[in-house]
Amino acid sequence: MRILLVASAFNSLTQRVFAELGDHGHSPAVAVVDDEDAVRAAVDRHPADLVVAPMLRTAIPRDVWSRHTCLVVHPGPPGDRGPSSLDHALRDGARHWGVTVLQAEEEMDAGAVWADEGFAVPDGVAKSDLYRGEVADAAVRAVLLAVERHASGRWTPRPQAGLPVRARPYLRQEERRIDWREQPTESVLRALRAADSRPGVRDELLGAEWFLHGGHAEDRLRGRPGRVLATRAGAVCRATADGAVWIPELRRCRTESGPPGLKLPAALALGDRLPPVPEIPAPLQPPPGRHTWSDIRYTESGPVGFLRFRFPGGAMSTAHCRRLLNAYRQACRRPTALLVLGGERDIFSHGIHLNVIEAAADPAAESWANINAMDDLVEAVLTTTDRLVVAAVGGGAGAGGAMLALAADEVWCRDGAVLNPHYRLMGLYGSEYWTYTLPRRVGAEQAAALTEQAAPVSAARALVLGLVDRVLPASPGEFAAAVARTADVLTRHTDTAARIAAKKAAREKDERIRPLAAYRADELRHMRAAFFTPDAPYHALRSAFVRKRPAPGAGEHLDRLSRPRPVRRFPERRR
Repeated sequence: MRILLVASAFNSLTQRVFAELGDHGHSPAVAVVDDEDAVRAAVDRHPADLVVAPMLRTAIPRDVWSRHTCLVVHPGPPGDRGPSSLDHALRDGARHWGVTVLQAEEEMDAGAVWADEGFAVPDGVAKSDLYRGEVADAAVRAVLLAVERHASGRWTPRPQAGLPVRARPYLRQEERRIDWREQPTESVLRALRAADSRPGVRDELLGAEWFLHGGHAEDRLRGRPGRVLATRAGAVCRATADGAVWIPELRRCRTESGPPGLKLPAALALGDRLPPVPEIPAPLQPPPGRHTWSDIRYTESGPVGFLRFRFPGGAMSTAHCRRLLNAYRQACRRPTALLVLGGERDIFSHGIHLNVIEAAADPAAESWANINAMDDLVEAVLTTTDRLVVAAVGGGAGAGGAMLALAADEVWCRDGAVLNPHYRLMGLYGSEYWTYTLPRRVGAEQAAALTEQAAPVSAARALVLGLVDRVLPASPGEFAAAVARTADVLTRHTDTAARIAAKKAAREKDERIRPLAAYRADELRHMRAAFFTPDAPYHALRSAFVRKRPAPGAGEHLDRLSRPRPVRRFPERRR
């Protein structure tokens, strides 16, 4: 079936729906729209049997939904209405939530229901993590069911008339504001988590107005409510009425004389405003009972080590890469046979930190430092020959983050993950030894196709192509345990010593054929040209990406993705 996706952005959910529809034998097209006229133009440009809106902030006009069946994905259960559903759910402490696929009509979110799926809301989850995890899983199940029902021609959607209606209006900053003197830590965390990625919580801090992004509990530090107490790995710790929270990122509010600020590591954003507070690092292996934030942790279970890292939005700055490389080297000093990278929920990595680069005094120099730090990390993984290394991809992995995963001996992927193994949309040739790792996994022809098409790849397709070695059917919250069980089985039932010896021999053979240094030098030659040439496309594309502006050539890229392709089906997965 020909299905047109209309969305306000080709975001994680839109990409996943696009990839999964293709996996199920449909011919999806996608258009990013910002108003009703753009919706009309997309429908005229892409004739379709069905229109689906996975994430749409504008209304579908009457003249479109009256002529075409238009299904809207709403991130709330039947009867829930409004643009801030997830925000309200997290702020109010909802324990169970859902996703509804409903038919577009005059009143927003009030159309007949084609499918709905519920899920439990995990403790302590933030909105962006929930959206990319449980919400996306439920949305994909509901969309596929709704599409199947529409294709059958026998299904009648059920009206919402008679259902209890709960209207949730747009959650304004006045309602999100934190009273640091009065609100306890748990209340502060709910406010921060309900706005962690977008829009953030507006607040005054150290003489300026900021949006606060993300929040994590701190169990020991205390101080005058509202005061900055310490820093850690770019985050700041701020006192609450009864405790403290870590805030990883800040974004400066727009001023009359300047553009909107960029979301940056909090300490970097504050710059000279940051008072002389201590930097308090977290131990790589925190002792039992500690409840504090750290973006890198290491644990062991028998012969298996787990190096877990989690950076906001999956972006890895120069500092992130260097800290992770240091942690990786420490983990490699441990007497384990298998080392797992990642292994928790949400994004694995999306490569270099474009916001930090854009904010740098010299973006070209920061780009160069960042890509070399990524290369150093990937090289360390590739040259680890005394143990097996597994990359556990629980969520998205793109660009250099995808190539970091491919540097491991095996890649284990959650069945809801989406990979973007390409750099083209940022105008870059790419590095991270991709010219070595990608062809050795999928072959030269397929590697060229993946990097040129720049299309999102579902977990099922990644397994068929050879990008990943295992797809683990698990919810986001179950993925870490599934990885641990799989690692335990591997070490119990595999001759790891023989595999490690074979791996070492293969690495030595590959090095004789062409040294890793040669791959790196060739890739970096292309990257240096992009970074240090002022009119190279990379600079305009990077700026558009971080400032949420339409990227040059984005429409043409989506049109290329929307061209009909041979029908392909992949094995059904447990849901």
